[in-house]
Amino acid sequence: MFREEVEAFMRQFQTDLCHALETCDGGATFTRDAWQHESGGGGLSRVIEGGSVLEKGGVNFSAVQGQLSPQFLKMLQMPDPNYFATGVSVVMHPHSPMVPITHMNVRYFEAGNGQAWFGGGIDLTPIYVNLQQAKEFHEQLKAVCDKHHPSYYPEFKKWADVYFYNEHRNETRGVGGIFFDRLMVTDDISLEKRFAFVRDVAYAFAPFYTSIMNQNRNLPYGEQEKQWQLIRRGRYVEFNLVYDRGTKFGLATNGRIESILMSLPTLASWVYNHQPVAGSEEEKTLAFLKKDIDWLNVV
Repeated sequence: MFREEVEAFMRQFQTDLCHALETCDGGATFTRDAWQHESGGGGLSRVIEGGSVLEKGGVNFSAVQGQLSPQFLKMLQMPDPNYFATGVSVVMHPHSPMVPITHMNVRYFEAGNGQAWFGGGIDLTPIYVNLQQAKEFHEQLKAVCDKHHPSYYPEFKKWADVYFYNEHRNETRGVGGIFFDRLMVTDDISLEKRFAFVRDVAYAFAPFYTSIMNQNRNLPYGEQEKQWQLIRRGRYVEFNLVYDRGTKFGLATNGRIESILMSLPTLASWVYNHQPVAGSEEEKTLAFLKKDIDWLNVV
């Protein structure tokens, strides 16, 4: 069955990604925590803490099934309350404020009436925006997208700008990336072609992020940079608890709370009415936290 093929891919991808991140970090390994879902299926949460680069990171695999509540059914515009969902969700929180936070996920959803689709995305959340790295990040995402369809990068980049946005702060979470959902069968794109795209998105993540880890891991920083990191982590928490669809889905389907909230950092900070110093690197970063930046041509 197609769903079994997708689930097997998600399991293998989790293993491969954890190995790549462990190798790059060099100071810690991922713990393994298997769990069962009350209505069927389960998952494997893998968490790394106290590494050489990574303060905390999670790579969560799940394959669950059940019935959605009427409220969530309406919110998702689902044609049938029965569902099967499998995917891998990733968030990395480094020690250093010079190494960006990052998130990625790939997922497959199947409704009880047989409708099926893929979703996912990758985004980068630097504490301090490095324009060259942001440009290279988007170039690599565009290359993956262009391999499969010319509309993918412009469409999914714009979608990410809209989705990864803290509306109550009037700022994006970071430098964006790509985001896509409900990639279904169309007249010219089969579900197998959607799956091929999702596989390439998944395996594009580790090479780029481990490269950034290695480039930035030894850059110097002080207390001012560390305090700014904690404030920016606070913004990350706000997004995940207020807007993130994965968090909402997990809570609405009585998912395992430790796995749902593994995306949150160990430490974060909220400073009342914090304003960065005029002309500071912190203020410069805030200037880039907005939608519709052409990162491919940024200077």
